[in-house]
Amino acid sequence: MADRPWLQHYPQDVDWNFAVKPAPIPCLLDEAAAEFGALPYIDFLGRRFTYGEIDAMASRAARGFQALGVKKGAKVGLFLSNCPQFIIAFFGILRAGGTVVNYSPLYSEQELQHQIEDSETEIMVTLNTATLYPKMAALLGKTCLRHLVIANLPEVLPFVAGLGFRLFYRRDVVPVAGDDRHTRFAGLLDNDGAYAPVDVDPVRDVAVLQYTGGTTGVPKGAMLSHANIYLNVRQAALWDPETRRGAEKVIGVLPLFHAFAMTGTMLGSAATGAEVLLYPRFDLDRLLKDISCKKATILPAVPTMLMAIIHHPHLQKYDLSSLRRVVSGGAPLPGETKARFEALSGSIITEGYGLTEASPTASVSPLQGLHKEGSIGLPLPGTEIAIVDAEDSHRHLPLGEKGEIAVRGPQVMLGYWHNPEATAKTIVDGWLLTGDIGYMDKDGFTFIVDRKKDMILVSGFNVYPRTVEEAVYQHPAVREVTVIGIPDPYHGETPKAFVVLKDGESLSPGALRDFLKKRLGRHEMPSAIEFRQDLPKTMIGKLSKKELVAEEKARRDTGGE
Repeated sequence: MADRPWLQHYPQDVDWNFAVKPAPIPCLLDEAAAEFGALPYIDFLGRRFTYGEIDAMASRAARGFQALGVKKGAKVGLFLSNCPQFIIAFFGILRAGGTVVNYSPLYSEQELQHQIEDSETEIMVTLNTATLYPKMAALLGKTCLRHLVIANLPEVLPFVAGLGFRLFYRRDVVPVAGDDRHTRFAGLLDNDGAYAPVDVDPVRDVAVLQYTGGTTGVPKGAMLSHANIYLNVRQAALWDPETRRGAEKVIGVLPLFHAFAMTGTMLGSAATGAEVLLYPRFDLDRLLKDISCKKATILPAVPTMLMAIIHHPHLQKYDLSSLRRVVSGGAPLPGETKARFEALSGSIITEGYGLTEASPTASVSPLQGLHKEGSIGLPLPGTEIAIVDAEDSHRHLPLGEKGEIAVRGPQVMLGYWHNPEATAKTIVDGWLLTGDIGYMDKDGFTFIVDRKKDMILVSGFNVYPRTVEEAVYQHPAVREVTVIGIPDPYHGETPKAFVVLKDGESLSPGALRDFLKKRLGRHEMPSAIEFRQDLPKTMIGKLSKKELVAEEKARRDTGGE
């Protein structure tokens, strides 16, 4: 108990001693099709696909990929927005023995080229849209990429919506070459589904190469085994014993190429027979309408999404009472946002914590028993969390002392693809070093102070941007804030705050500093405050600092103020 203080307050109906046998990821779909075959798995803008239908199409995709030469370990990329073809291809690639490589639609051609070459991706599945296909067509033959599989959205939309797409989004669709290096997604599935089964070692075989670390340099491919992801799905499912098998409806607006939605939404839903209301992009009005009319029960979200819902000008028109649970992840959730959303919806928000290298979830705030505001909760079943010295990761720190958060469990990656040096720096003594600074209290709850790389050194004192951001969020006029460090000739560095105000509000830098005087130390006070209409965000809607850091550097390099 002394080594695992979280056990004294572990949820009564959840067993920390995790004993689930590893299995290949497609087993999740196999079991779901057997148990929930006639129930809907995907509702894509009104077009519903049952578990049985997705299962059959995934088998046909597997045979199609094998016909294209996919063998065990072959890398097949997914460069797609959220759509049924993503899910069909994902399971099809794995059934064929291949490894899925997820690609962000936001990446530039240069970033895509690096990832293709680094991962050795040979085949790419994408859409015939102007934002996706031309980028891949330009890299076909220029890199190790040898074949493109082209999906088409109208094929998976309801008839009326598909007709509307053809009429109103014609400019978004581009012509696709008809040579032997291209295969239509429909053509990929044009077979009997009798693929050749492949022997998979779930513990050793890589299922997904998930690239991460783009904010700290060149992205690295986290090797996630079948067991890593499969067991993380099972760990998360155990956390909510009140889940109604075959009856939940999950909002699927977070991008499936991201580990949070891949594991939590797509695969987590399959594990419980849930229906996923899938969206190609974040559409706030449609999302609220579907929660209200289709009675969604689970909402995986990031804090900015919850903020957008709270500030919707006509929120009172929508009924959010069907929401049973909201899972917030990807970024720290401000306390005010949590309290307001729970009051408006009547749902419970649980904060999850994780990172790509942990498949991705490591801890979640409890659904029952003791709960602590601002904490990332308790480790998932079979998962351990420790606080280690940020300068000497071999040294574990006592409870209450701040250091780097480390994670150990069956969901921790095998390592970084083709990067043993980075692997050795990240996994030490079997512990995954997260790069987050935090502490664990006497009850086993972990609290994040900030990202190790984001820490600002002001005259030798550590300043954590999250501390400053939490203080700024307390001002009633503030909607969003991001804090970064900027060079200072006297202090070395000082904080700069970028602030978005709520509609109709006004605030001056001086008034905000006056508000912060009782909430921050002098060394924590922002030396600069810049008000903006919006702030840069990642694909999943998480506030992003790297663009602001780049802007500040460019401003200094050009002699700007």
